[in-house]
Amino acid sequence: MALETYRRKRDFSKTKEPAGSDAPQSAGDGYLIQKHAASRLHYDLRLEYEGVLKSWAVAKGPSLVPGEKRLSVHVEDHPLEYGDFEGTIPKGEYGGGSVILWDRGSWSPIGDAAKGFAKGHLEFEIHGEKLRGRWHLVRMAPRKGEKHENWLLIKGDDEEARTETDPDILQERPESVKTGRLIEDLKGEAPGWSSKTGRIEADPAEPAAGGLDPSRIKKAKKASLPSFVEPALATLVARAPKGSRWIHEIKFDGYRLQARIERGEVRLLTRSGLDWTAKFGTTVTDALAALPASAALIDGEMVVENGAGASDFSALQADLSEGRQDRFTFYAFDLLHLDGYDLTSCALLDRKAALSQLIGKDAGRVRCSEHFPENGDLVLQHACRLSLEGVVSKQADAPYRSGRGKTWVKSKCSDRQEFVIGGFTPSSTSRRAIGSLVLGAFEDGELRHVGRVGTGFSVKVAEDLLNRLEPLEQKASPFADRLTADEARQVRYVKPELVAEIEFRAWTADRHLRHAAFRGLREDKPAVEVVRETEAAEGKTPQRPSSVSLTHPDRVYWPDVGVTKQGLANYYMEVWPHIAPFVVARPLSLLRCPGGVTDQCFFQKHRWKGMNRAIGVFDDPKDKSDEPLVMINDRDGLIGLVQGGVLEIHPWGSTIAALETPDMIIMDLDPGEDVSWEEIISAAFEVKRRLEAAGLAAFVKTSGGKGLHVVSPLKPQATWDEVKPFTKALADSMAADEPDRYVATVTKSKRKGKILVDYLRNGRGATAVAPYSTRARPGAAVSMPLDWSELGPAIGPAYFTVDNAPTRLASLAADPWADFRAAAKPLPSAGGPTKTRRKRAA
Repeated sequence: MALETYRRKRDFSKTKEPAGSDAPQSAGDGYLIQKHAASRLHYDLRLEYEGVLKSWAVAKGPSLVPGEKRLSVHVEDHPLEYGDFEGTIPKGEYGGGSVILWDRGSWSPIGDAAKGFAKGHLEFEIHGEKLRGRWHLVRMAPRKGEKHENWLLIKGDDEEARTETDPDILQERPESVKTGRLIEDLKGEAPGWSSKTGRIEADPAEPAAGGLDPSRIKKAKKASLPSFVEPALATLVARAPKGSRWIHEIKFDGYRLQARIERGEVRLLTRSGLDWTAKFGTTVTDALAALPASAALIDGEMVVENGAGASDFSALQADLSEGRQDRFTFYAFDLLHLDGYDLTSCALLDRKAALSQLIGKDAGRVRCSEHFPENGDLVLQHACRLSLEGVVSKQADAPYRSGRGKTWVKSKCSDRQEFVIGGFTPSSTSRRAIGSLVLGAFEDGELRHVGRVGTGFSVKVAEDLLNRLEPLEQKASPFADRLTADEARQVRYVKPELVAEIEFRAWTADRHLRHAAFRGLREDKPAVEVVRETEAAEGKTPQRPSSVSLTHPDRVYWPDVGVTKQGLANYYMEVWPHIAPFVVARPLSLLRCPGGVTDQCFFQKHRWKGMNRAIGVFDDPKDKSDEPLVMINDRDGLIGLVQGGVLEIHPWGSTIAALETPDMIIMDLDPGEDVSWEEIISAAFEVKRRLEAAGLAAFVKTSGGKGLHVVSPLKPQATWDEVKPFTKALADSMAADEPDRYVATVTKSKRKGKILVDYLRNGRGATAVAPYSTRARPGAAVSMPLDWSELGPAIGPAYFTVDNAPTRLASLAADPWADFRAAAKPLPSAGGPTKTRRKRAA
């Protein structure tokens, strides 16, 4: 057998090199050179002849200088399948090291090849991507004791030859012709894997279905690579479908793109076919070019992920605006063409299996979109609890159909779609920025007004939008319907050419957007295609507007995420039923930042000059300053706090009606340096265990900062002087039981690597941030109540924000803190927590 020696030297359970087929092979003329970093760097020349690859190890690589001889050791024949191999041979195996495909093409003998091999002088021409022209292989006379047959590789003197002063082709072109990588790129990788591409080769012994050979995929058709395929679009439905016919993917929040790969050249095309390759830098395109395919068309989405790991369209827009290119990630979810085969008629699961094999499991800048076969409603529910955009459900056995159809459907967690910009109002706080956008959608060819959006703009985005819109200004309104005097106030109309992505809470009775937020421009979609997607949100009970008038509603409170004063007011209008029990009729300590989080901030608990009339006050009989404390009685009071620049609300743990008897315990778990999130979660469960052992209920919420708060409702019977010692005993007992994990003292020098179990929130006049309150930190995080089952790596302490919290709340089947007040118990006798010590594991 021609490949017996080759196979005897290799253990194919350890190396991903192909074993090769014994089936008769048709005559071919393939040529290749593989650059091989084994014990010594060399170049393996291979010529297809009589069904195998005749092979020589060229010690110093080929030279283009005529007459320059390069030692070439004749080695065992290799299978034809080896001609496409690129990857890592495990250390300790024969030839262990990295291999790239340095050159490839065809060869043709000059004269009779059989006679040339027999004579020991083979003259031939190479037609490669790097090497071309006439070459000689000359066998040397054997020396005594030599185990191998030595030949010399010599370039013929023709127009492809170079002089000694010309560049060395090995230094000039060191990259792989297959993936564009250097040999150094493969060092240190797991055998058969690449840091850029995942698995390099499919094992020929594995089942062909879903492999990299597209001819083996059922219903694949031989075809040339198309320049563009109109993308499949999902139809909006109210609920994700059920049944085994469907698979479900998390809906990405980015730009839909087709990646077109042809011989290492990559183009990124929008859903209308525009070439956006240059917008995203080279990191993603380099990763796509490195995929083991000479031609492919991949459907996917370009995203930027936020700190919580979720795709974030606003962050994507900000990176594009700032020219930042290091965070782009391309999530691939469909494969339309591969290496000369049209896959659009193949079943979706077969296309996704091939795509997964092509990309591999490496989490680089090109990743496969995961899918879930579970019940669609369950997937959607999970996505919404995490405040993601929604779910795309696809028929598992369906072909790829361009346009909007029924085999792809989308179900959303919040109302979100594109609208046409028909005008804007100037900012009230900046001369070179917009304050709000006036929006519309087409109906029967006419642009209909749908309202305004006045939040979601960072300072830079608001300035950029003004620069984009001013050249489009026109005197006439582009809307078919006449705007009212209030709607038209300060509006400057523009040609309806730009499209904005908008998230909103509902449609009002007069078909306007309610609580809308700007997410970015959609330059990939023509304005004339923008229509209202759904009426599903209509019919909700309209909210009574607040009587509080906001001055400068477009003032940006969180510049990094574009949350304005109006945006904060909208958020509190949404969460009012949830936050009210924790902030109404309680003394409040407020963190005010009238200029936003980047300006001066200060705590305030007394009345201030110019305070909104909706905010109330009361007298604390023990406050020696004789100044009234701040409190609120209703939603208008909460919006009054927004008007006053309040970005954090810290209530007492007691109501004004029972000031001296707290109705809750708050244990603040504050991590020191080098404490993992998993350790904080473990600490929360330990507090829960100790509280429950003492007969109390325990609820948990994120702090919006670094840690977690464990809160226990009390019947307001015990005094502050009883509650504080109880919580101190709990904290002290945890620190005593596990001093390497917990401390009960606020001294920072003692907290490194440990968690402070802060009980000091439980004294008279002490406060903690309220559930659902925002935090005056970048990102506009909020303190979010959770169910204990939700604690895990998916949700961090600052995961929920002004932007995504309403989506979560709207999706909850049940409020995790709905039974908070009903679970209240009297404070147990002093010392209760200290009696619940846990023995440390041996």
